[in-house]
Amino acid sequence: MNATHSDSPISLQELAVLGEGRIAYVKPMLSDDVSRAFPQAPKIQPGLHLFGLFAADGSPILITDSREAALVNARDSDLTMVSLH
Repeated sequence: MNATHSDSPISLQELAVLGEGRIAYVKPMLSDDVSRAFPQAPKIQPGLHLFGLFAADGSPILITDSREAALVNARDSDLTMVSLH
């Protein structure tokens, strides 16, 4: 059996919607950086270590002080977690 496939790269637009609404990742961050990812967030004490839960396209979902809380929220929302490298 011969199989053919294309090695054409995926476009940025196609990549952006890949897993839309179903895939998420947790990213550690400092409270100093929260306003960039979460512009609607209130002022937070500087220097705190936090965790952001983000959709596959980089859209922010939530911010928390616990990685475990972010993972529980993802599971409760039926999101598939992926790791960043």
